[in-house]
Amino acid sequence: MGDCQKSDLRVGFDRMLKLKFLGSQVTTDAGLLAYRELDEALGLTEMGAVVLTDSRQGSNKQHQLVPLLRQSIFSRLAGYEDVNDAERLCIDPAMRHVVGGRAALSDKRAASASEVGRFETETLSSKSNLTALMKLSGRWVDTVHQRKPLQQLILDLDSSVSETYGRQQGTAYNGHFECLCYHPLFLFNQFGDLESVLLRRGNKASAKYWRRVLLPVVERYRHLSIPKFFRGDAAFAIPELYGFLEAEQFWYAIRLKANAVLEREIAPLLTRPVGRPSHQPKVFYHSFQYQAKSWQQARRVVAKVEWHAGELFPRIGFIVTNLSWRSKNVVKFYNGRGTAEQWIKGGKNAVKWTKLSCRTFNDNQTRLQLFALAYNLGNFLRRLALPKAVRHWSLTTLRDKLIKIGAKVTKHSKYVTFQLAEVAVTRNLFAAILNRIAQLAIPPPVLVCGMPV
Repeated sequence: MGDCQKSDLRVGFDRMLKLKFLGSQVTTDAGLLAYRELDEALGLTEMGAVVLTDSRQGSNKQHQLVPLLRQSIFSRLAGYEDVNDAERLCIDPAMRHVVGGRAALSDKRAASASEVGRFETETLSSKSNLTALMKLSGRWVDTVHQRKPLQQLILDLDSSVSETYGRQQGTAYNGHFECLCYHPLFLFNQFGDLESVLLRRGNKASAKYWRRVLLPVVERYRHLSIPKFFRGDAAFAIPELYGFLEAEQFWYAIRLKANAVLEREIAPLLTRPVGRPSHQPKVFYHSFQYQAKSWQQARRVVAKVEWHAGELFPRIGFIVTNLSWRSKNVVKFYNGRGTAEQWIKGGKNAVKWTKLSCRTFNDNQTRLQLFALAYNLGNFLRRLALPKAVRHWSLTTLRDKLIKIGAKVTKHSKYVTFQLAEVAVTRNLFAAILNRIAQLAIPPPVLVCGMPV
C-alpha cells in the first residue's frame, strides 16, 4: 500500500547496494509511539470527543473526530507543520497506529491532505470549536497537575513574532520586529507548559489583550491555596495589570522602563565606584516606594545597577513588585522570566509553531492552537517521563533523537511489530520512558463483588 513500484535506485560508490522506498513498511517516526502512550495514559486527545463538535454531515465519514485531531497534533509534533505532508504521512505505519481508529486497520490509511485540511479549516475553525480548542491546552495542563500536584504557580507572559507572507488576513508591519507578521501572546507556567496562547494582528502592542490570555488561567487556579507568582517585561508595566494581580492575590515582579524620577532615586549609585575597575561587575541594589501619575497607590520598586569594566555607563534595571523579599532575591526571581523566551524559541524550533500559512486569520488561530497542543504533549514527556540521564534534552533534541527513530514494520496474524533502530535511544532507555509513563496512568477501578470502588 503506497509503496513505490519503480525499479530500485543504485549508488555509484558501491554497486552492490540497492535503494528501495517502502513507505508503508518502514518509518522514520517510531518514537511517536512513546508520545501516544503518554497521550493514552493521561487521556489527552480523548478530551476532544467531549469538548469538540463534529459538524460534518452524512454517515460516510472515513475518520472520526479524535483520530483526525491526533493526526493534526502528532504530525506537528514530528516536525511536519504543513498539511500537505499528510499526503505521505497517511501511509506511514507509525502515524497510522498513533492516529488509531480506521487508520490502524490493515491496508487502510490515515486522513489525506485534503481531509486534514478540511478538518482544520472547517470543523475546528468554527466559533464553538475554536473556543473549545483554545481552552484545551489548559485542560491538558490541569490533567498533568492531577498527577503531579502543584506546590506553587509561576506564570510568565511574553509575546513573539510569526512572520507572514503575501496577503494573509491580519498581517501588519511591526516596527519592533521590522517585518510583516502576526504578534502572538504566550503564557507559560514554571514547567514550560503553555497555559494559553492568542494570535494577534502584527501591529498590536505587546500587552494588547493580556486579559483575554491571563484571566481564564487565573480563574482555573483560583481555588488553589498555594503561592502564586507572575512575571513580565516592561511591556506589561500597566496599572490595570498591577491591580488585577493584587486583587487575585498574586505576587508579581514586572520590569519598569527607566525615567528621570526613577533615576533620581538611585542617583548616588550612578557615580562610578572609586578605584581600579574589577574584572567582575560591581552590582548594587536599592529599594524604594514609587508612584507614577497613572497609579492609584505607591508600590515598591527594586533597582539594580551594574558597573562593568570597560563600559562608560552603568547598566540599570527597575522592577515593580509587591514581594517583600530582599532586593537581590527579587531581581533573581525576575531574571527567571528569561526561561519563557527559551520556551518560545524551543516551540519555534521543535514544532515550528510560527509557520502559519493559511490565508484567513481564523484558520491561523486554529493552527496555532494545534501547535500549542503538540508543544505541550512534547513538554509533558520531557518533564514527566525522561530518566535522569537524558532529562536535559530539549524538545528539539527529543524530536531528532527520540521521535526520529527508524523502524521496520512486520505484520503477523495477531501482532504488528516495530523493529526499531538502536542508535541515540537504546532499548533500555525506551523501556525506562514507557515505565515512567505507565506510572502516570490512572489505575483501573478495583472490583469488589462486581462493583467498582
